[in-house]
Amino acid sequence: MSTHQAGARVEGGHLGQRQLRLEDTALLRGLGRYADDLATPPGTLHAAIVRSPHAHARLLAVDASRALAQKGVRAVLTGEDVKRWANPFPVGVRAPMEHWCLAVDKVRYVGEPVCVVIAEDRYLAEDALDAVRVEYEPLKPVIDPEKAAAKEAPVLHEAVGSNVVNERHFNYGAPDKAFNEAAHRVSIKVRYPRNSCTPIECYVVLGQYLPASGSYDILSNFQGPYALHSVMARALDVSSNRLRLRTPPDSGGSFGIKQGVLTYVVLMGLAARKAGAPVKWVEDRLEHLQASSSATNRVADMEAAVDADGRVTALRYDQIDDCGGYLRAPEPATFYRMHGNLTGAYDIRNLAVRNRVVLTNKLPSGLNRGFGGGQMYFALERLMHQVSRQLGLDPLEVMRRNLLPADAFPYRTASGALLDSGDYGATVDLALRDGGFSELLQRRDQARAEGRLYGIGLCAVVEPSISNMGYITTALTPEQRRKAGPKNGAVSTATIGIDPLGGITVHVSSTPQGQGHQTVAAQVVAEVLGVAPKDIMVNVELDTGKDAWSIASGNYSSRFSGAVAGAVYKAALKVRERLANIAATMWDLDADQVRFAGGKVFIEGGPSLGFHRVAGTAHWSPALLPENEPGGLRETAFWTPPQLEAPDDDDHINSSLCHGFIFDFCGLEIDRVTGEIHIDRYVTSHDAGRLLNPMLVDGQIRGGFTQALGIALMEEFAYGEDGSFLSGTLADYLLPTAPEAVEPLILHTETPSPFTPLGAKGVGEGNNMSTPVCIANAVADALGRADIQLPLTPSRVRALIGIDEPPAPEGLEPLAAPRAGGPALQARDSVEIPASPQTVYDTVLDPDTLRAIIPGCHALELEGDNQYRADVTVGVGMIKARFAAKVTLSDLDPPHSLRLSGSGDSSMGSASGSAHVTLVALDNGHTRLDYVYEVDVGGKIAAVGGRMLQSASKIIIGQVFNRLAQRLTGQPSGGLWQRLRTLLARLLGKGDAS
Repeated sequence: MSTHQAGARVEGGHLGQRQLRLEDTALLRGLGRYADDLATPPGTLHAAIVRSPHAHARLLAVDASRALAQKGVRAVLTGEDVKRWANPFPVGVRAPMEHWCLAVDKVRYVGEPVCVVIAEDRYLAEDALDAVRVEYEPLKPVIDPEKAAAKEAPVLHEAVGSNVVNERHFNYGAPDKAFNEAAHRVSIKVRYPRNSCTPIECYVVLGQYLPASGSYDILSNFQGPYALHSVMARALDVSSNRLRLRTPPDSGGSFGIKQGVLTYVVLMGLAARKAGAPVKWVEDRLEHLQASSSATNRVADMEAAVDADGRVTALRYDQIDDCGGYLRAPEPATFYRMHGNLTGAYDIRNLAVRNRVVLTNKLPSGLNRGFGGGQMYFALERLMHQVSRQLGLDPLEVMRRNLLPADAFPYRTASGALLDSGDYGATVDLALRDGGFSELLQRRDQARAEGRLYGIGLCAVVEPSISNMGYITTALTPEQRRKAGPKNGAVSTATIGIDPLGGITVHVSSTPQGQGHQTVAAQVVAEVLGVAPKDIMVNVELDTGKDAWSIASGNYSSRFSGAVAGAVYKAALKVRERLANIAATMWDLDADQVRFAGGKVFIEGGPSLGFHRVAGTAHWSPALLPENEPGGLRETAFWTPPQLEAPDDDDHINSSLCHGFIFDFCGLEIDRVTGEIHIDRYVTSHDAGRLLNPMLVDGQIRGGFTQALGIALMEEFAYGEDGSFLSGTLADYLLPTAPEAVEPLILHTETPSPFTPLGAKGVGEGNNMSTPVCIANAVADALGRADIQLPLTPSRVRALIGIDEPPAPEGLEPLAAPRAGGPALQARDSVEIPASPQTVYDTVLDPDTLRAIIPGCHALELEGDNQYRADVTVGVGMIKARFAAKVTLSDLDPPHSLRLSGSGDSSMGSASGSAHVTLVALDNGHTRLDYVYEVDVGGKIAAVGGRMLQSASKIIIGQVFNRLAQRLTGQPSGGLWQRLRTLLARLLGKGDAS
């Protein structure tokens, strides 16, 4: 449902219409051309990456000799190669940290690339990973950002001397005075988790090195190039014109995360240089979850100064952004993209801010749909809810009292944003009326009267779009900015060409990942030139070596409808002006009389020609063209808004050009037993300026809303205290699917932006900013709790309700609690062996026996007194890895007890464990072997999930001692295997199966 206010229109009637997507014909028929579909050059090799199993370790040695000896392996790229040919990535703050595309001195997160194996096909490259020997010196990791900020924390980058790599303080207005005079102070502390975008298509890179020119030609499903092209060129140690970056016609989703491919663009360029041939790499899902990118997790302490009536007069932010092991460009974008509008949709003139960027032993963070907005609004809107709760006021009334009035626009916020247009009150009124808010209140009253847990949540969000290229420099001091030179603006680019037969081709420097750019660009050109959208070809492939682009070019920050479509409009107007002059010369009339519609160029009541005839004249009859008409029809438009200025010396920054508005409310019920959340109704009302294609707008809103449901209810990157990544599969990192999706009621108002050529604003990210906190506020309302933490999984909600987990069923051994310092898997068991304790003890110390009883052991060599080097293959679920392991027998107390320990590294992860073995003599002459063990795992092996690991470790350890029994007797022991056989026999009614 929509309501529309009049905006600027041009002839044709295509804009503002629900036009079906032109690109869908190919996609729905399976005819899309994605990066992995495109042909590769002859002789292309394939890459696989050795990744760190440790979160924090010194890199001592990389030995690739065995891998290079394997069939089909052509080269191995190491850190030494990278140091010889490349540079560290430039960093957006003044801190002496080094981030290379491969680890060169230390590894700082699980999954960090250590070397690249290059072979004739991917299978051979993957097989050779196990042959690479990497020696690490493990170091103490730090995972919690608040602990990382402490002086005594382990330091990731010694040259920096601290994990706080950037700290800035900002003061706008008179916040101290406002707090001193406030009737109330309301505070809240929130934590926003890491989550990912998880597009269907992972990263793909095809790198080529051209030695004759010393340049790189790289195809990737990157969403740039924007400022990261310069970052990659500097990392490759070449000038920008020697890095040609190309994108495929189609990309299987991004939502921001495909900016993180920049590391691998550099890496595969260097791999191609090392191998002397093109090199292709396709990321798998485990790699993507573990080592691509994620949203930045944030800890925020917030405080509001509040008048007696609920009017907020000042805000105080104290924020920590955890950017992972490295501050990777474009971070700290998550902090500063929202800096201009930290007061959200509210008229608050006093603001104090402390921002700290902290590094931890996690995957480096980056752009994620709505980046910065979800983190900021979760804190701000939870605080506004807390204001109403603490003062005993209606949340809706508190919101209304603080919203910007309609006559305030354009409105300059305390920290510098220029909010272009809006009528926030009208959007709220529309949502309340058409969304049935009063009915929802009645449902809540009835549910609570019946003893059910029901809550209503509200939120108001300003959605920024078209980022100012200078906003990230707000992380620098004014002095540092003066030295570096001003950064500002947001240049958008579009090119329109018309061929000799009148065919129109449009090129935009914005690489889509499913948004419908081709459709809207065609609508814009059709509107201006009076032709049908279906007759226009729109090229969205980008080639930095041939196409017009700028430092702002790319697909991010919802910049298409306002900026890129505006540039298309500007280019179309230039083409139309030239065509009008050509037609006017042919007819000896004034150009302003010429009209374009229905595929024709004409004069009202006068001459008329087909569009192709007039356009073709520029090619076929250049001698007949008017003076100053050069012939040929090709126009490129560059457009940048003057409102996007560099930050001033007082740190005011208009961080985005356009600011839409979203008002959401929802009603939900919580199951008292399971903790499951059922969303009863969700209403989202948007003002995104002029809607160029309402159908595509609604599609973007639905997509963002469903993604936000995952953030609110399911998705979280989980790390163990030792830095192990614990959510590395889609069995552990849950995503909303069709059964979990909820259909929101979408409403619209339109207040066109005065700053964009078509009056449009961005709309693709807003629900990732609004929906998580709206749902959180509803849960807070239902439970009367302030300590709401995302994601609101059933187990977390049960804890908020105060429900203790039930005891384990009889006979089921509960999982051991993780020990401090890491996710150790612990258990105990016993096995009866028909031999004396001395015989068992002596057998365990025999190297041949030890080799035989260790599952997957290929070789065992004695290195010292009861110390061995082993070559072992271990499989857990889908993960199978070959370890170079060390095995030790210690704490020897013959024939009563000993300790069997082992540790090792592989391309799939690390593992260490020990089992304390006790031998007890039985009356029948047998021995009861009791063992207590614990196992630590890291890397991909940890990522398969704790549930699988707990059972797998028990089976593997059990195999050791059951094989020992079999070694002594030639028969399986009476342990786990025998018990399973006995149980099976009983089920089949055959008695004992021994």
